Amino acid sequence: MTPPFGRALCAMITPFTTSGALDLDGAQRLAAHLVAQGCDGLVLSGTTGESPTTTDAEKSALIAAVREAVADRASIVAGIGTPDTRHTVDLAREAEKAGADGLLVVAPYYSRPPQDAIEAHFREIADASELPLMLYDIPNRTGVRVEPETILRLSAHPRIVAVKDCSYDFLAAQKVLARADLAYYAGCDEHNLALYAVGGAGYVSTVSNVVPARLRAVLDAFDAGDTAQAARLQQQATPLIEAIMSAGLPGTVTTKALLTALDLPAGPVRAPLRPAGPATTDALVTLHADLTRT
Repeated sequence: MTPPFGRALCAMITPFTTSGALDLDGAQRLAAHLVAQGCDGLVLSGTTGESPTTTDAEKSALIAAVREAVADRASIVAGIGTPDTRHTVDLAREAEKAGADGLLVVAPYYSRPPQDAIEAHFREIADASELPLMLYDIPNRTGVRVEPETILRLSAHPRIVAVKDCSYDFLAAQKVLARADLAYYAGCDEHNLALYAVGGAGYVSTVSNVVPARLRAVLDAFDAGDTAQAARLQQQATPLIEAIMSAGLPGTVTTKALLTALDLPAGPVRAPLRPAGPATTDALVTLHADLTRT
């Protein structure tokens, strides 16, 4: 199937000014840069986009500003997940008005509902607008899985078209891929090539904020039939992926630190997150330079 939102999607950070306000000009400049470097789509207000600490109005303004910046050169998927079904429905409708092409909806967190309630939550949101929906399975943050059987039942809904998989359950992903016509996107950068090789649609990547062309090259090499080169490119990116995603800090923190060092729009993180220290930033800059020299 043709991936509904493209193959190479960036889970874009949300730029803030030095005072902590939403930086719409910075968001437009970063979005244009990412698309010029090979991103097919931008996922806004997801985990990397600090969605828990941005307001509903800021989320809508961000969609509208990025839509203006990239026009029809890339898809825009709006993160709208909250633990409240009614609130999420409202955000779905506002995202549609603001110009999004699709919705990223995480399982309702904190309350840890059972699978039938999770399924009903997603169905109500899918019915609330005309936009296609990407399920977001990230149990490490939500406290609950979207189980494979639940995903399979939801795949029958005409507007539920994709999954962002952060479950770290590779077998479950393959089981769903074998039985449903869903676009499966790797949500963990270390799985980008592996999931693509077994029929995944591509990735929704935090690391692509800083090396968009390098990560896209992995998919391009695989599509060209050069699987050895695809593997080499994925392996070369692994040290930076590990430093950004597995260094004991949230990926938002490390990504913003590196973007700032690269003189790209980012700004501070919002509390309760705290910025990366100088040693972490220096290490990220070194790894980025090593990768982009290869």
